[in-house]
Amino acid sequence: MLRHLSIRDFVIVAALDLEFDSGFTVFSGETGAGKSILIDALALALGARADASVVRTGESRADITAEFETHAQVEQWLDEQALGAGSDEHGGTVMLRRVVDANGRSRAFINGTAATLAQLREVGEMLVDIHGQHAHQLLMRPDAQRELFDTHAGLSDTAATVTRAWRTWREKVQAVEHAQTRDRELQLERERLAWQLTELDKLAPQAGEWEEVNAEHHRLSHSANLIDGVQGALGALSESDEAMITHLASIVSKVRNLAEIDPALNDVLAALEPAEIQLQEAAYSLSHYAQKLELDPDRLAQVEKRLDALHSAARKFRLQPQTLPDEHQARRAQLDALDAAADLDSLHAAEAKAREAYLAEAKKLSKARAKAGTALGTAVTTGMQELSMKGGSFEVALVPLPEGGAHGLEQVEFRVAGHAGVPLRPLAKVASGGELARISLALAVIASAASPTPTLIFDEVDTGIGGGVAEVVGRLLHQLGQARQVLCVTHLPQVAARGDHHFQVAKAGNGKGGTVSSVISLDKASRVEEVARMLGGLEITATTRKHAKEMLAA
Repeated sequence: MLRHLSIRDFVIVAALDLEFDSGFTVFSGETGAGKSILIDALALALGARADASVVRTGESRADITAEFETHAQVEQWLDEQALGAGSDEHGGTVMLRRVVDANGRSRAFINGTAATLAQLREVGEMLVDIHGQHAHQLLMRPDAQRELFDTHAGLSDTAATVTRAWRTWREKVQAVEHAQTRDRELQLERERLAWQLTELDKLAPQAGEWEEVNAEHHRLSHSANLIDGVQGALGALSESDEAMITHLASIVSKVRNLAEIDPALNDVLAALEPAEIQLQEAAYSLSHYAQKLELDPDRLAQVEKRLDALHSAARKFRLQPQTLPDEHQARRAQLDALDAAADLDSLHAAEAKAREAYLAEAKKLSKARAKAGTALGTAVTTGMQELSMKGGSFEVALVPLPEGGAHGLEQVEFRVAGHAGVPLRPLAKVASGGELARISLALAVIASAASPTPTLIFDEVDTGIGGGVAEVVGRLLHQLGQARQVLCVTHLPQVAARGDHHFQVAKAGNGKGGTVSSVISLDKASRVEEVARMLGGLEITATTRKHAKEMLAA
């Protein structure tokens, strides 16, 4: 659950530190005081998108930190991400932090380590579930109804599998259509590639061959110079009357004798002896090289022919000669791909297989949706009775789609009857604003009860209701708070009175022409005043105080 929230320079909040406990916590205050700003700040720490407008006017950055108690799923995720949880007397904790600069640049941290927004969102979904004040408006959209239903039923992963299977099938269908419409073009392209591949097969260029052939041609074309040069070097070193090795050997012998007389010459001897050895090794290497040297005009002609063939092919295909081997393989792969694309029988078989796979997954989803739809319809219908919609009913209709779709074989449609004797009709067409708000609230409470998320936030989800319905809403949220941590921004005294903890949000001038928002925790006496204000407005009378005390006592 959420234990601590620290906010610095966020919108109209200068500095705020709040401690939270388990149970049902309510936030109240005048319209515009900044109640929902607290939820927006927390959402930012959970990975919501942000821009420079969230930074308080005149400040360099906004800084939000939220500390949560962890649970097994979160701790496992933190270990996998190498973002280990901290621990104290309360157990494991995780610290989420978001910093937004005045230029709009954003940074995220988990337990003090830099993290991505995707990581913030991923861990945030395991910690908090936020129901916004416009949730009932989203229910007008068919895709929102489907997503809410699949999420409540725990079918999000199954639905994602169906979507992937659908996309795979459609890709196979498009491959068939593409092959059919481009059959003539593909045939011409195949003929061109087949001709090129035949030419390259005959040439059979090898990797590194261009460089090797060039090197050999250069050596063969200079064979005469090489022979003359090597023989001259051998003569100078060892085969002529004035050979260097002979002279050096004589010098070494003389210095060796002199070193026996004066050891001071040993250094000179140590320098000369390696030189003698190196000259002998050079002469040996030259002799060995000379034995392999010969004028070979036939081999030179062969190399020149191969060099010309490689060069001609490169010019024909407008390539660099050294790239011929790679292009040979590339054209073979292209031809194989075209052959496969032209094989309509194989393409049809692959499309049929992908369709069968899609239908198999989609039928599993349909079966699970049918079971979950009955359960959700019953639960929401019961909730509607409690929310002053006596005799009303709710149904999750699964409208078949003839060809199926990316989200399954049916469209999920919420249908409602506002009271007894009225036929069920699509929610978007029949529900009034008040009915829509109550149905949305029933869905939110039911979905939250089925969710494993430890912290639930309701941001003015009670908009559009009042009176006895508001009392029921307060009771439902209080009951929900017995098993979860529930935070609720509300303008209804009936809801606020049911809170285990109560915070009041207010705004005032900062003495510099600006406005700041503050939050205070209310004690028993101040709660009476706040609930009385919510009941009677600015002028609080003895009657409203009495009524407020009665509501809190209840």
